[in-house]
Amino acid sequence: MATQVTADERRPSSFLRIAIALQTLTIFFQAVSAGLLLTAHYGETLHSVGARMMYGAAMLYVLAAVLAWKPGGGPTRPIWHASGFLVLASVQVVLGIAHVPSVHLPLGVLMFGLSLLALVRR
Repeated sequence: MATQVTADERRPSSFLRIAIALQTLTIFFQAVSAGLLLTAHYGETLHSVGARMMYGAAMLYVLAAVLAWKPGGGPTRPIWHASGFLVLASVQVVLGIAHVPSVHLPLGVLMFGLSLLALVRR
């Protein structure tokens, strides 16, 4: 017997997918603005603004994961993934402020790959 899914039951999942997509886009923007750091005088400003956007997107991902879990009693795995991204984003911001590019850059690449993987799997 097939069960019918209502629009209300899909909404948290689509919100979660949108949050992951936004996070992925902001991390990609960070890669672009990092390149501009080397070539343009406004690169630092863009990268700084992008860092705030990326961190906000990571917090939105946590909120979306909690909302997807709580109403429908869904799995807690997305909450753990989102929380892990928020931790990585926090470490990334600290490393950026401390000017540690040897860890900051590879961590950014890792975060983009993991975020893209989360988006594809959702």
